[in-house]
Amino acid sequence: MSAQDTLTLQDKIAYGFGQVCENIKNYAFSYFVLFYYSQLLGLSASLTGLALFIGMLMDAVTDPLAGSISDRWQSRWGRRHPFMYASIIPMGITFFLVFAPPADLGQMGLFVWLTVFTILSRLFMTLFQIPYAAMSAELTDHYTERTSISQFRFGIGVTGIFAVFGLGFLVFFAGEKGQFDADAYPAFGASLVLVMVVTMFWAARGTHHLIPRLRASGVAEQGTTLMDLLRDTLSVLRNASFRWFFMGVLILYIMVGVDSALFLYVGSYIWEFERDQFFLLTITAAFGFLIGSVLTKWLHQRFDKKPIILIAISWWAFWQVLPIMLYLAGWLPPAGSTALLAVLVSMRLVQYIGTMQAIVTAPSMIADVADEHELNTGRRQEGIFFGGLTFSGKATSGLGKFVAGIAIDIIAFPKGADILPSDVPPDKLFWLAMTYGPIVCGFAVVAVWAASKYAINKARHDQILAELKTRKEVTGPEANLAGLQLAKGDPPAAPPKPAPKPAE
Repeated sequence: MSAQDTLTLQDKIAYGFGQVCENIKNYAFSYFVLFYYSQLLGLSASLTGLALFIGMLMDAVTDPLAGSISDRWQSRWGRRHPFMYASIIPMGITFFLVFAPPADLGQMGLFVWLTVFTILSRLFMTLFQIPYAAMSAELTDHYTERTSISQFRFGIGVTGIFAVFGLGFLVFFAGEKGQFDADAYPAFGASLVLVMVVTMFWAARGTHHLIPRLRASGVAEQGTTLMDLLRDTLSVLRNASFRWFFMGVLILYIMVGVDSALFLYVGSYIWEFERDQFFLLTITAAFGFLIGSVLTKWLHQRFDKKPIILIAISWWAFWQVLPIMLYLAGWLPPAGSTALLAVLVSMRLVQYIGTMQAIVTAPSMIADVADEHELNTGRRQEGIFFGGLTFSGKATSGLGKFVAGIAIDIIAFPKGADILPSDVPPDKLFWLAMTYGPIVCGFAVVAVWAASKYAINKARHDQILAELKTRKEVTGPEANLAGLQLAKGDPPAAPPKPAPKPAE
């Protein structure tokens, strides 16, 4: 492995801190926003879910477009860093306002407020996250070193999970009302913004010196109209591995979104946990991620990426449905007990050790797809591919929340900060459990089937790199022209014939 293929430890750490902000946004939105707006502020759960879903629909447009714009950008700071720097402050302001709606807005006022600032905070996060994620494919070509970079990214990103649940349950919800204290949420949001702003700047500044080694796109000389950007976005869908993999990951993240949206409902009314028990259960996922991130590189040295991610998806679904089935069968310890907490913590730890394999592996697989796309088209368009992957992740706080909100309203679950578990009829608890477990996890079969269509393994990737290396031996514009002609199925242009020698 050459020096160009590797990063220093300091570089990997700096890059890894860029994931903290995304994790904070995802976990704060996923675990608290639906509960805060619907259960505490009184907004309809369906409207709350709809507001989050509308934000996700905007991501469906802005994520790939942000990737395309970033791919084409030219500046003295390269293609990625200008967007990373510019997004930090606007993202912080709009994210805070999600958790600080004015009083007495009413149903439609709350709905509009949540919708507007969900869209804006997602937009500014997109302008940071898509260029940041795309950079990982440019830092190295090496098959397993890409996994190492992802390992640092998501391992350090776990800090964001600690921040959300630590600041939440140990600081701002530490009072008698716990997570039912609506007045604590604005300060909670402000504290998260501080952590996000610091880590975003750390990642941008800490990787700034790497700009010279990042690649040019091969498309900068072309137009940048809206049609050009849309054409770029559609072009990546021609890659079969990306299409199927995107579908599988999207379905997985929708399942995760329903799980996280209903987590406080299930924990409060089925498990009947107190604040300290909530913290231990939620933070267990972070420890599972840490342990899982350590195991990932070892697994990738022994197994290919596709079987790892297929097993990881199945693993998440199995451990998600198991405790619910035991609850429905009456085989779990009593609600609110230390024994129940111990059982659920153990299961959740094992679940997230395996889940981390999918989280780390997915970006590494997308980076390999970007190489195949360059071979087929002559273009480096990591931004669009990672825009698609990031969009699928955002389904956790978009479509997943929409589904969860509709489910809460269909169940007609009682609302109010003073609702006790004993106030909830057994049939409501039954359908809450069924939604949280078996119904949602049934879609894991579809996710595994779709992801199984991914066709790039290590041998294929080595072949791709070898062909790219051969092509790049042609220097100057002829190299890019040859690549584009091959992508269209045309033979490469013949080199110009030498001028005839002058007659003697």
